[in-house]
Amino acid sequence: MFFASDNSGPVPPQVLEAMARANQGHTSGYGSDALSLQVADRIRDLFEAPAAAVYLVPTGTAANSLALATLCPPYATVFCSPVAHIHEDECNAPEFYSGGAKLTLVKGGDRMTPEALRAAIEGEGNRGVHGPKRGPVSITQLTEKGNYYTLEELRALTAVAREYGLSVHLDGARFANAAVKLGVTPAEMSWKSGVDICVFGGTKNGLMGVEAVVIFDPELALEFEYRRKRGAHLFSKHRYLAAQMDAYLEGDLWKELAQKANARCDQLLQGLKGLGLTVHNDTHANMIFFEMPRAAHRRVLEAGAVYYPSGDLEGDDDELLTGRLVCDWSLQPADVSAFLDLLRDAA
Repeated sequence: MFFASDNSGPVPPQVLEAMARANQGHTSGYGSDALSLQVADRIRDLFEAPAAAVYLVPTGTAANSLALATLCPPYATVFCSPVAHIHEDECNAPEFYSGGAKLTLVKGGDRMTPEALRAAIEGEGNRGVHGPKRGPVSITQLTEKGNYYTLEELRALTAVAREYGLSVHLDGARFANAAVKLGVTPAEMSWKSGVDICVFGGTKNGLMGVEAVVIFDPELALEFEYRRKRGAHLFSKHRYLAAQMDAYLEGDLWKELAQKANARCDQLLQGLKGLGLTVHNDTHANMIFFEMPRAAHRRVLEAGAVYYPSGDLEGDDDELLTGRLVCDWSLQPADVSAFLDLLRDAA
């Protein structure tokens, strides 16, 4: 009954087997080995982007920060949601790696609207050298509140960015979950929707630790390469990153893992609704935010469930607190059923 994070689940055996195979013998380093080159080609094929530059890095923070630094000079600003991971959970890494670029928060919730984005853009870059230059738009798919953008919503945002000549970065830490939920291809959810640099996340979907940065404009490739090296994210034993991603791509494992996580989330959602509990996010893939009295949260957690409630567990028993539930690929139907039974007894 572990719903705290999809970062916390085990690694699929296919990935461990691929790591063991990569561990045989000697090969060249820094991404020049045959496996790393093969993985880059496979990602280009997956994204239907033969000219794209593809780079592997070990963490989502590195992927987002280096991608944004490639798109954003230090005197510019990145437009993002107030709850974007780059704002709330990356310890100013985008600002650090870009050399000082700021973040401009687009008013509203986790899903930006074209109107709010346009207002934020209009509010910046109009003071000459006295203010920041307008920089890239960063979109999170899935959002940190568990919602997804439809393709139409994505395209509406990238259209606004294009009106102002701005590039678009897609934080795809949960890219697979969103693509599977929408029933779309990686190409449709990235460059075909106007995205310039996409993070194809793996760590939250079962990998040990690797993300792919897919750059659709090859002219940006060398800039990224220098920034990756300077930022200490160029692995010498790069084949161990590549091995994980190779297993992820083989037989569409990335899709299979996301389908499993999403299915458990669907099961969870139906159970929560059956118990009459309020769910806050109106769309979902593998994450749910739900509401329950503090005393019920306390009883469920004490019984062995693991997830993050908002606020202190000590206080008014009847006060409603929000809980975050995240499903990973390894959860079984019985795990969800057991958790729902706990909720039924506690509510």
